[in-house]
Amino acid sequence: MGFFLSRTLERVQPLHDAPLAPLTTFRLGGPATRLVTATTDDEVVAAVREADTTGTPLLIIGGGSNLVIGDKGFDGTALRIATTGFSLEGTRLELAAGEVWTDAVARTVEAGLAGIECLAGIPGSAGATPIQNVGAYGQDVSATVTEVVAYDRRAEETVTLANAECAFSYRHSLFKDQPERYVVLRVRFELEDADGMSAPIKYPETARALGVEAGDRVPLTTARETVLRLRAGKGMVLDPADHDTWSAGSFFTNPILTAGEYETFLTRVAGRLGPDVTPPAFPTGEDGTVKTSAAWLIDRAGFTKGYGTGPARISTKHTLALTNRGEATTEDLLALAREVVAGVRDAFGITLVNEPVTVGVEL
Repeated sequence: MGFFLSRTLERVQPLHDAPLAPLTTFRLGGPATRLVTATTDDEVVAAVREADTTGTPLLIIGGGSNLVIGDKGFDGTALRIATTGFSLEGTRLELAAGEVWTDAVARTVEAGLAGIECLAGIPGSAGATPIQNVGAYGQDVSATVTEVVAYDRRAEETVTLANAECAFSYRHSLFKDQPERYVVLRVRFELEDADGMSAPIKYPETARALGVEAGDRVPLTTARETVLRLRAGKGMVLDPADHDTWSAGSFFTNPILTAGEYETFLTRVAGRLGPDVTPPAFPTGEDGTVKTSAAWLIDRAGFTKGYGTGPARISTKHTLALTNRGEATTEDLLALAREVVAGVRDAFGITLVNEPVTVGVEL
């Protein structure tokens, strides 16, 4: 095993005291003691094994779109997964973890296959999608993922996990629940050939923008282009010249409330905003729980678009995105996030939970 590690890692050429901020969409965070970029599955596994064997802390980086790294950086090895691989056989898609997600979505649309077209424009890599159970505009990857190939650090072997074993739920999975155990290598999907049409449109905003009813299908290219337009209008499509996109997208997850918590929430809303105000509510179908909108909570708590006077502010396009205006530090960002969390809690009794992964810092 030692020979395998050394021969594989010889080609990787690690960097020392390497800046990590350029590898994240926030463009924030200090350096890593060591940065390794792996372009094959074998190189990924070798780097992970080396870190585990030597007891070196390990940080996995894909597209960097869901990371908040502390200003002091990371004392250990940062492993950037830059593997490539796009395989399409019929309706079966396999992506290497390092594939750029939005490019992969575009290629499936070009191939006339439905199932992930409404996930267009989401920054990051394919390997991150099952970890977060990435979703938007009525689609979640859990609906199309069939298998995830990952390196199991505990068992010290590569394993293939079926969809049911991934324990998918809203913005959560087995991989997010056990972040120190699994390193995603490949993701497999089962898409749909609907003669060039999209999957049934589920999200109300998308249906309105398309001028159709929920459940209707539209041409795949139309669905993708509409979603990209909607995302761009919210600063959710990466643009280096637009500081509203120097973010991690949605910074907070939408709260899921029990029936009792929802009734208490309604009472708080009526007391603060008046009895005629009804907050967004989406029954989850699970034990009577209800999902409400984090963006609505933030806005109604007084944190409107563009809120803030410092180098970290709420996006001018979408209240759910916290942004780096160009000169921010991670502490600037966290101070804003904590202010928002405290304000929403005081106003409505709900504690928002951050969606991005934090490294070396806590909210």
